[in-house]
Amino acid sequence: MDNTAAQKKILISPVTRIEGHAKITIDLNEQEQVEQAWFHVNEFRGFEKFCEGRLYTEMPIITPRICGICPVSHSLASVKACEMIQGIQPTYTANLLRRLMHIGQNISSHALSFFHLSAPDFLMGYDADPTQRNILGMAGRYPDVALKGIRLRKFGQEISERITGKKIHAMGIVPGGMSMGLSEENRKALLAWIPEAMAAVEIGLSIIKTFQEENAGMVNSFAPSATMYLGTVGPHGEHELYDGLLRFVDEEGNLLQDQLSPTRYLEFIAERSVDWSYLKYPYYKPMGIERGIYRVGPLARLNVASSMKTGMAQDEFMKFKALGNGKPVHGTFFYHYARLIEAMASIEEAERLLQDPEVTGTHLQNHGRWNQPEGIGASEAPRGTLFHHYRTDASGKLLQVNLLIATAQNNAGMNRSITEVARQYVRGAQVAEGMLNRVESAIRCYDPCLSCSTHALGQMPLQIELRNARGEVLRTLQR
Repeated sequence: MDNTAAQKKILISPVTRIEGHAKITIDLNEQEQVEQAWFHVNEFRGFEKFCEGRLYTEMPIITPRICGICPVSHSLASVKACEMIQGIQPTYTANLLRRLMHIGQNISSHALSFFHLSAPDFLMGYDADPTQRNILGMAGRYPDVALKGIRLRKFGQEISERITGKKIHAMGIVPGGMSMGLSEENRKALLAWIPEAMAAVEIGLSIIKTFQEENAGMVNSFAPSATMYLGTVGPHGEHELYDGLLRFVDEEGNLLQDQLSPTRYLEFIAERSVDWSYLKYPYYKPMGIERGIYRVGPLARLNVASSMKTGMAQDEFMKFKALGNGKPVHGTFFYHYARLIEAMASIEEAERLLQDPEVTGTHLQNHGRWNQPEGIGASEAPRGTLFHHYRTDASGKLLQVNLLIATAQNNAGMNRSITEVARQYVRGAQVAEGMLNRVESAIRCYDPCLSCSTHALGQMPLQIELRNARGEVLRTLQR
């Protein structure tokens, strides 16, 4: 082994198909076996701090700028916190439109995650040339699949555009409801998309289920450690993304908390900082730091849910549940399958909402004023449960802002997953690029949004270091 400084580093920079800034360090013991892997998020932007002093009513406009992938989730969690401060509720039509926009964002994000970021591994192979193992390479070999993925994402974005005039960072979600509505022409245009969107999801399901069947050993052994799960559900435990109550389940699927108001989140979730990352390390407070690892996102939401609200998604949900034999499905790889089931449910629900005669109604907003100093709002972002918590003075200026982001809640799970996958595939310093891609793909399962979690700005270089027991970086591999 060359011990010069130039030869002591494993570097993948930039890694594609993940969003934000981060690196992974893999520590080896004296026998050159993987001891531990660390997921470092090394950028910071500080929305929580620089929002202090702003009026709380500005937050539904400011916070969508945190992220171009899930701006609607931020706007919804923010506006719910504002409505708690004012003591008002949105109108019926406004709720329909908000749900539609939220569904559209969910479809768009899940399409991006599956077709653009992860499907190249499934269709091109984990060991394929990285210059081809991407959406462009996939488009060359599987043009129909790539096009359907692009069109599915476009459909999700167009829902916001047809309501608010903007695909990204959409305006219009305001305390008390909406400031703009949906025309009959745009309602019909969105309904016309439904068959094409559903066909794209069905192709995605075919891809992932075929891969799972043909690679069952790899899939079932891919970061399978049990954790707790958090998601929001409806009054009967049904899957609910927009306006649900919190449900925690343990590793066996037993209910820990159910029908819990998001306003009580601080009773059950604690955050701590770690010295290797700007990304916080939340945990389930009653279990403590070491035992309190829980996960959020599509896999968690299906693990906590008792049923889906739509027919086709319910049929697929039952197949998903069968994988766990009555217990939660813990395998990290199954995030992909869960994501597509949610996309199917979202398309079905979008069709139902668009057929509601009140969706083009004109009673869009109730009005209120500052009534109390504190507001907490929550929604299910594509990556998991999102909380916005504001404290204000009597003039409505923000004194304190806390944003508990889904990716942060998955931090402990991601660190555990990359450690498990590294132990499975990394053997000493001489590691093939495809093996490192498998470690990275454990992060892709979670579809992290690091600019949400640490408010990072820019593109995503992910650096991987392989260190020996003395802390020396062993090898350089650069794309």
